[in-house]
Amino acid sequence: MKGIILAGGTGSRLYPLTKVTNKHLLPVYDKPMIYYPLQTLIDAGIKEIMVVSGRGHAGHFLELLGSGGEFGIHLTYEIQEEAGGIAQALGLAEDFADDGSIIVILGDNIFQDNVYDAVESFRSGARVFLKKVMDAKRFGVAEIRGSNIVSIEEKPALPKSNLAVSGLYIYDTKVFEIIKKLRPSGRGELEITDVNNEYIRMEDMSYSMLSGYWSDAGTFESLFRASELVRNIKLNI
Repeated sequence: MKGIILAGGTGSRLYPLTKVTNKHLLPVYDKPMIYYPLQTLIDAGIKEIMVVSGRGHAGHFLELLGSGGEFGIHLTYEIQEEAGGIAQALGLAEDFADDGSIIVILGDNIFQDNVYDAVESFRSGARVFLKKVMDAKRFGVAEIRGSNIVSIEEKPALPKSNLAVSGLYIYDTKVFEIIKKLRPSGRGELEITDVNNEYIRMEDMSYSMLSGYWSDAGTFESLFRASELVRNIKLNI
């Protein structure tokens, strides 16, 4: 299995911090943000990883991470020419995936859980990682009946559960055909929630529950919270 870190976007919610750099290069406590999703993939046993970024700061990622040799992995880079959504960025990795399964992580998501077992046991379809949250309206929200996900709703006004879909996904090779058939959402982007709902429609979606902390770091508040979480873990507070 290969890994993909999606690190594009304009980071407008973190302006002016992102005026001269990509948000995924901002510090989270004592490391650049992108180090955390990178380590999640490394801990899951992934050795070949692609970083997808926008045009403006692609060279900064290369300067920071290089070939990946420092981390014992091999890194590849791809450019997302425009902000076309998470699914559009993922579609750029089709050749890299080389007809194999992939694990995808958003570059501003920070996880405590080790997902090695989920990667090792994956065979086909798709798998998402869910976390109970207090502010479900901010996320894609999973509705579960029995042991199955029956729907995922993006940023609902009235969430059907408190289970947020985190920015970590495992897909088989069908994902790229699904992406090719997507239509842009109301905001003009190809949405990862639409990809996940198509797997649900095909009855080919599974899930894992996260037990440790999870935070995105795409707003001032969540960036601060992520730094605090990492600091408290490192200092055993």
